[in-house]
Amino acid sequence: MDLMTILGFILAVGLMLFGITFNTDLGEILPGNIKSFIDYGSIAITFGGTFASLMISYTPRMFVQIPSHLRIALFPRKYDTVKYIEKIVDYAKDARMKGLLSLEERLSTTDDEFLKSSLLLVVDSVEPEKVKQLLESELDYMEERHEQAIGFYEKGAQYGPAFGMIGTLIGLVLMLKDMQDASVIGPAMAVALITTFYGSVLANVIFSPIANKLRLRHEEEMLCKMLICEGVLAIQSGENPKFIDEKLTMLLPAKDRERKKKLEARAQVGAGETVNA
Repeated sequence: MDLMTILGFILAVGLMLFGITFNTDLGEILPGNIKSFIDYGSIAITFGGTFASLMISYTPRMFVQIPSHLRIALFPRKYDTVKYIEKIVDYAKDARMKGLLSLEERLSTTDDEFLKSSLLLVVDSVEPEKVKQLLESELDYMEERHEQAIGFYEKGAQYGPAFGMIGTLIGLVLMLKDMQDASVIGPAMAVALITTFYGSVLANVIFSPIANKLRLRHEEEMLCKMLICEGVLAIQSGENPKFIDEKLTMLLPAKDRERKKKLEARAQVGAGETVNA
């Protein structure tokens, strides 16, 4: 579970409620203030209008995928780049010593379907150029799918404030039609501005954070699949496992390279202690 996402959402909502209910002069919480921020007409315009525009912009399939998007944001799969490199180098050593066919049995226990299907192409003696083309096409398709999902929430972040402004304009028009009674101008103006508030919350607390989180998940998955592609092509070319290790390590961000070096140093120290014992 991604605790940062949940804590961030709770903190954002909590701070807004605090700002709404806290009275500085009295120094106390006034729960009754929340009623001033509830207007069903404004909710219908902002939330309903946003989802109506998303329905016009996207197919039903995108709405069906919303639960899976939320699951990815809240319960992400862990992509450990260092472990992926270790696994690929291990496969490279087996292929070099025992031949490519020796990988087929080991792949039956691999839980990463992309790694499994990629190496099976090599085991089945598919031409290197075709393997490269197939892997690159798979990455392109994945990127396109992910961009559609991210774009769905980015559009929601645009539509929310837009419908908030539409609601505000509707409220102002209705208010200006009844300017004779000065006592209604203040409350009417407050209701008109609530839709802008709803639109801002919808964009900045819900849609934009989800879009950013999905983009982060995409980048993590894309990096690991790029490592797999480069590693599989290197294994097929018969490159030295040590060279493959160095080649894939160069693709890692600086912090992951440092982490990999520390893990390797600990492993060497542990191996030395075992030998001495």
